[in-house]
Amino acid sequence: MDCILGIDLGTSSVKAMLLDAREGVIGVEAQGYDVSVPRAGYAEQSPHEWWDGVCRILAALRNKYPAAFSNIRSIGLSGQMHGLVMVDGRGAPLSGAILWPDQRSEPECVRIRERARAEGWDAVLKNRVMPGYAFPSLLWVREHRNDLYNNTAKIMQPKDYLRFRLTGETGAEVTDASSTLMFDVSRRDWAFQVTDAFGIRRDIFPECHESLEVAGCVTAAAQEETGLSAGIPVIYGAGDQQCQSIGNGVYGEGTVICNIGTGGQISVFSETDWYDRQLRTNTFCHCTGGAYTVYGAVLSAGMALKWLKDNILHGESYESLSRKAAGTARGSEGLWFLPYLAGERTPHMNPAAKGMFFGLQLCHTEKHLARAVMEGVTYALCDSLDILTEQGAECGQITASGGAANSPVWLQMQADIFDRAVKVCAVREQACLGACILAGVGTGMFKNLREACERFVRYEEAVYLPDSGAVREYAAYRGIFRALYEKNRELFLSPGV
Repeated sequence: MDCILGIDLGTSSVKAMLLDAREGVIGVEAQGYDVSVPRAGYAEQSPHEWWDGVCRILAALRNKYPAAFSNIRSIGLSGQMHGLVMVDGRGAPLSGAILWPDQRSEPECVRIRERARAEGWDAVLKNRVMPGYAFPSLLWVREHRNDLYNNTAKIMQPKDYLRFRLTGETGAEVTDASSTLMFDVSRRDWAFQVTDAFGIRRDIFPECHESLEVAGCVTAAAQEETGLSAGIPVIYGAGDQQCQSIGNGVYGEGTVICNIGTGGQISVFSETDWYDRQLRTNTFCHCTGGAYTVYGAVLSAGMALKWLKDNILHGESYESLSRKAAGTARGSEGLWFLPYLAGERTPHMNPAAKGMFFGLQLCHTEKHLARAVMEGVTYALCDSLDILTEQGAECGQITASGGAANSPVWLQMQADIFDRAVKVCAVREQACLGACILAGVGTGMFKNLREACERFVRYEEAVYLPDSGAVREYAAYRGIFRALYEKNRELFLSPGV
């Protein structure tokens, strides 16, 4: 049997999937880790911890499925987007990677926004300049840690570091690179006119490729650390949003994906590079050649429920929170939650936005808190859906993915708040599956994405349909949710808040 390995480097864990090229998923392993917050507004992770996690999960797969592991014929990669990894001339990380929730670079963002407005760069970048993206993070490093900047030989996105460890080859690919704010999205290459204007050295940028191209092969050194056979081809891979799209069977226009993982996204596939002129959404390159993905992003989605579970309701599990939320009436008995725990992107694009519970009364318990968090995240994602619809995107049936797809109450909540049918992919690790499919197509094991998706992507029989009464009720609650942000927006900017 010929097998494929897909690795997905997430914000809360790294996962690996073994896929039989004929029969489907063999097994999945995961290794969790935390985001380091050394100071308020910072978000970092150690690339060494990522690689250690990869080695651990590959050892587990090798022990459980030795025959399949020995027959891996190609490797694909998926990963969290926007992050900044800086390495020296030997490829060693110079510091912790700066991640997408990081908020320290707002002053740098102001400078970039002002220059972008003056130079007309919005049509080049097609995305709002926000903290957490690689470009403002890099400018922050140059301003505040010039020693790191001067010693940087190459910059990478998170999953590109894993590919370097596997192949010894540096390189970037269009989906992740287009999410850095240093990329010409239409031309699908680095926007040196932007980076030159800020004096960024060109030599730190790796050459950029399309996702399906082969980047290199597993080295002898990587074989020693991972147990993978030297010589296995590794494709460039794609960002997790794009890989989730493929793993959900979306390779054409008309289907919407709602992903609620650590962050949350409402995304559509597009054959053209259109973008919201108000820059409330993101337009990035897709991994299918000339296509694009357009989406709205919520910074604290599953992360908001994790915050409630770990920091407030100690000892609860996601399953118990889901059960308690299911036993609570729609609207959480007058309790609302703004999920802006790390600022917010779509639609507010406001790094100063804050999270809050509103309407707390003596009757409220943990079950109300749990449901209010789920509802608040879904209201926020519905704001993204509204914008995509306003822009003329085809927004029909919703395909749900991420950790929230394991919660029936959250799935029904999405159907009712979005007022659309919601279906779920039977394979829950869609980013891993997407990475596997890309690797199979990129190395010729599959004819094309359509053939591969039709072979491996299956959906659960249950489809969650909107309830007309719930749709009307939630529409009223959404009005209060939106008003809470508007009435508190100025307070979020107050000193000490």
